[in-house]
Amino acid sequence: MKKKGKQLIVVGDRVLIAPEEGEERSRVGLYLPPSAIDNQAVQGGTVVASGPGTPISAPTELDDEPWKITSGEARYLPVQAQSGDYAIFFRRAAVEITFEGEKYLVVPQAAILVLVRGDLTKREEW
Repeated sequence: MKKKGKQLIVVGDRVLIAPEEGEERSRVGLYLPPSAIDNQAVQGGTVVASGPGTPISAPTELDDEPWKITSGEARYLPVQAQSGDYAIFFRRAAVEITFEGEKYLVVPQAAILVLVRGDLTKREEW
């Protein structure tokens, strides 16, 4: 992700998410305080960027000499989340960061429960 000359690079199996703001009202119309919104177990947001994935080694590189330096390129098990997806994830696994005045959440791929891919304007209420 590039912004104003700076570049934010997501590493490993992490996903950068722009969080969706919490609901201020319950379904029956009661106003919820911020502490009630923060205690929810899951949260949603739009995927902004994702890391390359979990690094793995090729099966042919496994030998009896683990100290041996190989010149092979790094291989990754790719992350499923793509930029533009809507993700629902465990709130407690997320780490909040601020970049250029905007709040983002860094979430490990394992904490993502579901991804919604496609036209999000026609999304129904969860």
